[in-house]
Amino acid sequence: MLENNQSKSFRWIPDPMALIFYILVFTWVLTWIIPAGTFDRVEINGRMGVVADSFHYIEGGKLSFLDIFFAVPKGMVAASSVIFITLIAGGLFHLLSSTKMLENAVGTMVKHLGRERGGLIVWITTFIFGLLGIAVGYENNIALVPIAVLVGLAIGGDLLVGLGIAIGGIGFGFATSPINPYTVGVSHAIADLPLFSGADVRSIFSFLILCLVAHHNARYLKKIQKNPEKSLAKGLATKGNLELAKPLNQYSMSGKDWGILGIFIAGLAIMLYGVFWHKWYINEIAGIFLAIAIFAGLVSGLKPNDIVAKFTEGASAVVGGALLIGFARGIQVLLDDARIGDTIINALASHLGDFPVVISSILMSIVHGIINFFIPSGSGQAMATMPIMIPLSDLVGMTRQVAVSAFQVGDGFTNMITPTSGGTLAMLALAGVTYDRWVKFFVPLLFKAYILAWIFLAITTAMNWS
Repeated sequence: MLENNQSKSFRWIPDPMALIFYILVFTWVLTWIIPAGTFDRVEINGRMGVVADSFHYIEGGKLSFLDIFFAVPKGMVAASSVIFITLIAGGLFHLLSSTKMLENAVGTMVKHLGRERGGLIVWITTFIFGLLGIAVGYENNIALVPIAVLVGLAIGGDLLVGLGIAIGGIGFGFATSPINPYTVGVSHAIADLPLFSGADVRSIFSFLILCLVAHHNARYLKKIQKNPEKSLAKGLATKGNLELAKPLNQYSMSGKDWGILGIFIAGLAIMLYGVFWHKWYINEIAGIFLAIAIFAGLVSGLKPNDIVAKFTEGASAVVGGALLIGFARGIQVLLDDARIGDTIINALASHLGDFPVVISSILMSIVHGIINFFIPSGSGQAMATMPIMIPLSDLVGMTRQVAVSAFQVGDGFTNMITPTSGGTLAMLALAGVTYDRWVKFFVPLLFKAYILAWIFLAITTAMNWS
């Protein structure tokens, strides 16, 4: 429920759960309008990908009205890994917060750097989270969001400063990563390009994007410090364990704090090792977070029953956000059951060759952004669209590297705002920020990022980047 004194600009956006339900109903209507169709599929480097120019219409079952409701539990099953990591991450950080280690660590850092250097802290932490997005991924970093929120509040900002650091840094880092295995890696395999080739050019773009994100976050921080009434988080309840409870000069790290921090860092190191060398993903990472919670609780002196109680309290606080992820996944369930996803992809891609190459590259990024609403998985969208887009890029004179980057932009940028992105909804749940406030904060940044991305695509098209 929005506060009565909030800006009317928030009120046109419904509650996220209601918004997702409206989209479910709209998607169901589309299943009666859009004919079912499919591409032929073959195995490409161990994954199933589509065959270009193989689209054909098929008999598709029209979904009943009850299928709208059936799609929700199916979506929860399909999105179970993201739901579980959200609950486990909520439990982990509530437990860590109860030990006061996070508060003491952030308070000590801000004390030494100085709250007056809040802008510098924003730049540093945005790049740290950006590097995590580049190297580790998007959903893999869900559990780290409360740290950024705590930093944002500690330097005199609001919840959205922390979310801008976390989602903005991780999301744009992931979207422009030169070593992203889910988007660049899969696309390079489909395009028959050397794995992670063009990393030097993509690294420059990634650096520029993260500079843009850091500037946006720091500028917003300065604006609300000057006039708190301009805070877009006004009226949102801040979780008590995400705020500094003492003056900065009273913060220091005890031996117990260092022990808990050591366990947390060791857990992250094990997670990174598993991600890079054993291809761990959400389930394994959630298990590591659970282990961190247990061992950190023991080192802090908590009894087993107290560890369970703290963990359960934290998990219960994010149940609403976790349920929302399942609702959102139901949209893709409807598309899959009605077999209209390929029809949408074919319609969006079929006219890209009618424009000059530079315009085509920009339009390709927009098309991928739209498709990302229906296929929010980076690797899943790559397997569904790149076998179409790569031959198309050859036909219109666009290099394959440019086509891959257009896909990165379209897929990655919209990840941070589309209501079907489970990772984004999970991050919002952990921070306690509603979807409408995030949209208000993020849209101006998204617009600026797209302008920079389109300039990048125009330049790389002109230089015939290959």
